[in-house]
Amino acid sequence: MQQAEEKTALQVTPRGWRSDPLAAWLITELHRPNAELDFFAELCERLAGEGIDIARAFCGLLSLHPLFVSRNLVWTPETGSSLIKRPHGVASTDFYYKSPVYLIHQGAPEVRQRLDVDEDLLEFDIWKEGRAQGMTDYVAVPLRHSTGEVNVLAFSTRRRAGFTPAQIARLKDIAPLIALRMELMNSYFATGSLLNTYLGEAAARRVLAGTIHRAEGETLTAAVYLCDLKGFTALSEQLEAEQIIEVLDDYFDCMIEPIRAMGGEVLKFMGDGMLAIFPMDSRTAQLACQSALAAAEEGQRNLAALNRRRCETGKCELSAGIGLHVGEVIFGNIGSADRLDFTVIGRAVNEVSRVEGMTRALRHPILMTAEFATVHADGRELQSLGFHALSGVTRPTEIFAPA
Repeated sequence: MQQAEEKTALQVTPRGWRSDPLAAWLITELHRPNAELDFFAELCERLAGEGIDIARAFCGLLSLHPLFVSRNLVWTPETGSSLIKRPHGVASTDFYYKSPVYLIHQGAPEVRQRLDVDEDLLEFDIWKEGRAQGMTDYVAVPLRHSTGEVNVLAFSTRRRAGFTPAQIARLKDIAPLIALRMELMNSYFATGSLLNTYLGEAAARRVLAGTIHRAEGETLTAAVYLCDLKGFTALSEQLEAEQIIEVLDDYFDCMIEPIRAMGGEVLKFMGDGMLAIFPMDSRTAQLACQSALAAAEEGQRNLAALNRRRCETGKCELSAGIGLHVGEVIFGNIGSADRLDFTVIGRAVNEVSRVEGMTRALRHPILMTAEFATVHADGRELQSLGFHALSGVTRPTEIFAPA
């Protein structure tokens, strides 16, 4: 019987992809970028259609993302496909070291374990969990990518006799094609997530849509938000590099979260400064300005809460100034032929910078121009601080602050 099964496996392995429906599907079927869940579900369903009894399937993909190190695709016949994200740092825990995934990453060509044995004989928690769910067999194989990166594909079954040698051979035989598709999808994901992280969602969408030529851009009207951390130069002379980065990260967390929650777009970091916009049209102008001011006030409240925590540990308080303005900006590519920055420029950006620069002298953490205050008008009382000369602006500008 064993010889017959091995013979079947040998017959399966060399089949050309054109005569293999699953291989042909893997090579020719198109999927949307980042459609891993749909792809993985159909892959498992096709393998099941070949007679491979799959109770659970797993694909672990190492991912370039600032918040998590991997995205794990999990499929069962009952629940379909789902996604689990693992945070950075998990690779230094027993959760990783005591798992079949670690063995594959260490170079194992295959990890196989019968699960219908005494629980004390099962080394890893994932095997014990599978046994408790009635699974009888487990196999994991590497997905090797052109970059040298290795990801993991694993299957479990409830079939009483477990996987046959022919089925194991089939899974290993088709793994390189699965690896090719997963590498392509993972690359799409990395490109999108990194562009979103470093450019912002709006700029990333434009770049991915082909807006990549120098001097290419568009004019739009927006509420412009600029914040700056006060006393940063002196603070940076007192702290170590790691501490400076920690301070900036904490500060930007305070400011960025409400901007995103209110529909704004963070465009640029300038040392300890940050530029954001709230795009608007004639129908949404008031809402954009209200959202920008709400984000500014929430950011200041977040900073106050951070300062309370800092004081409890003997650290100095942080203070930030925020300037708000409204006007036309040019959103597009600026730079040299081979080094571009996707950002906004224009008179409105220059003016909001000047307004923010007055927060210390006028002793208000949030300042706005008359243009912003006028568009914002919703019955809320705003305090006029008079007319002030702004560098580079020909006429005095009336400055307002929240009352």
